[in-house]
Amino acid sequence: MVSDAIGPGEAAKRLGVTTRTVQRGLREGKLPAVQVGARLKVDASALAAVEPNAVPPNHRAIRRLLVANRGELVVRIARTCRDMGITCLALVPEDQARAWWSRQADEIVPLATTYLDAEAVLRAARHANADAIHPGYGFLAENADFADAVVAAGLIWVGPPGSAMRALGDKAAGRRLAASAGVPILPGYEGQDQSDARLTAEAERIGFPVLAKPSAGGGGKGMHVITSAEECPEVLAQARREAKVAFADERLILERFIERPRHVEIQFLIDSHGGAVHLGERDCSLQRRHQKVIEESPSPAVDAVLRERLGGAALRLATAAGYVGAGTAEFLLDDRGGAFFLEVNARLQVEHPVTELVTGRDLVADQLRIAAGQPLGFTQADVSWHGHAAEARLYAEDPWEGFLPASGPIESVEWPAGDGIRIDAGAGAGDVIGTRYDPLLAKILAWAETRDEALNHLAAALGTTRVSGLTTNRGFLEWLLQRPEVRTGDARTDTIDAIWAPTDGPDLLDRSFAAAATGLTAGKTANGIATGFRLNARPAVRVRIGADERDVAVPVHVGPGIATTISSDEILVDVSGRAYRARLAPPPTVDEALRHAQRDKGAIATVVAPMPGQVLAVKVAEGDEVEPGQTLVVLEAMKMENAVTAPAMATVTRVLVATGQQVQRGDALVELE
Repeated sequence: MVSDAIGPGEAAKRLGVTTRTVQRGLREGKLPAVQVGARLKVDASALAAVEPNAVPPNHRAIRRLLVANRGELVVRIARTCRDMGITCLALVPEDQARAWWSRQADEIVPLATTYLDAEAVLRAARHANADAIHPGYGFLAENADFADAVVAAGLIWVGPPGSAMRALGDKAAGRRLAASAGVPILPGYEGQDQSDARLTAEAERIGFPVLAKPSAGGGGKGMHVITSAEECPEVLAQARREAKVAFADERLILERFIERPRHVEIQFLIDSHGGAVHLGERDCSLQRRHQKVIEESPSPAVDAVLRERLGGAALRLATAAGYVGAGTAEFLLDDRGGAFFLEVNARLQVEHPVTELVTGRDLVADQLRIAAGQPLGFTQADVSWHGHAAEARLYAEDPWEGFLPASGPIESVEWPAGDGIRIDAGAGAGDVIGTRYDPLLAKILAWAETRDEALNHLAAALGTTRVSGLTTNRGFLEWLLQRPEVRTGDARTDTIDAIWAPTDGPDLLDRSFAAAATGLTAGKTANGIATGFRLNARPAVRVRIGADERDVAVPVHVGPGIATTISSDEILVDVSGRAYRARLAPPPTVDEALRHAQRDKGAIATVVAPMPGQVLAVKVAEGDEVEPGQTLVVLEAMKMENAVTAPAMATVTRVLVATGQQVQRGDALVELE
């Protein structure tokens, strides 16, 4: 009956196949059909009797997908899952239970330990009745043993086989495979003899400067440039130590070091039916310490001929490794037209959205279809590129202080919107950002018909981005997008290190006092405020930011790029992404006036936090006599304990923090006299 008829989409969900497969089954008479008007639908009451061979046997349904990751990626994957009718499960450890991103998936699955605990992840997946695991990036994403364990547990692994990961994940093996596939590699050494004598001899053969890097590593960890044979023993020893700590493997490879290269990567897709396509390139040359900052597609350095050459090389290499899924092959370009294979990232890349914007594809959907055993459904001839896309990574970090991670609560967020703007956010209002995880808060993307328009849109979007209460690199990103090296498309991997020399740190603080005073006197606090009258002068307000207090005459011009937000009795000031918390300072008592006078004369020293972190311990009390170098406070930052010590012999006059308190860099901890 017609009432039992369901559409191909619903039938596909019930059978665990694609809609296209159901439509083909109806046409070929392999599925029970009901004629509804001019359309064929599936007889739902007869589905149970469908023969197993009515649909391809290698197709497996993904109904419940566990994302073994955190942050913006979970939100992004959940979006595609909703479009595909898949339930998205967020894997959430206790310390992320209240994070904004964890509530954006369909269900929360508790994780007893950490994302690096493979057994715990698998237990959580089984308990949640997941069909598949998407590893995202980082953590266990490129762990071949974990990939094998997922498959052995009867779950679908959304990624390449473990065997392909092993063939490509080890840099030495990857270089050998690339050479055998006719993919150009840099002159280098990846042999078994790891003695200093052999590595030094190979470095001399290659020609200095030479890059030493861990065979088992990635992400720029443990990489060092060697400029002479005399440096080899010391640099090799350091590289081995770092490789062993980071990857439990101290093997090294050597490669010729390219001065000022461009970094270009090719996105590819390969299914289990022999289908293979590349989706063009992304330019990732704007990096800091091997970490990408701004990415774009297409690359201003790649023409159609080079695109096909790099794309063909990527597919040859991946096919030779038995790759199935989405992956990225990375290359370095030199100024002589050379292109050299760097590595394959056997996962989805952080910067994948720029490819989606110029190709119109959903790479997560492609990943899920491939993992379910479906063919790509399109060929290289079907791939086209339109317009230009650029992405900026918004991090919780302070560019004016060496890009130290920033931590603290987010009071509110304002994301840009408009045609061509895309936001992949992983944080929201109410989140408390720590230093345990990667500091990526969101990816701000812009698409336009031309490169100039895309960069302009991206800069404008960043200008309206607000993350109140937390320092971000927003101002740095805006500055970078206006640099001539970026606008002309001439950026290289060393560009940021060469041109970023912040000199306006003090100016940011001056501007923050001005903005705070203006906000306070405008009546923006919960309690209101009265300004101080001064004969023949503008009224003034006394403002406190951290341990610093100033009398600021009002009104005052604060300039562009500044935003203020009300939070209880505070004004949250955002100056080019740098966050300050300001409040009205009470009128000074006689004792306070004396203390300020003493501080101005250097009689009182304020010991401040050298970095953001949590107070683990306070080792002194008011009245204690302390020696030079004596520990005053212990901070936990970036998973390490950091002792804050006394600068000289002194007496503790005030302790300004307590155990468990979260502090920002520059916050006052202890006063000494």
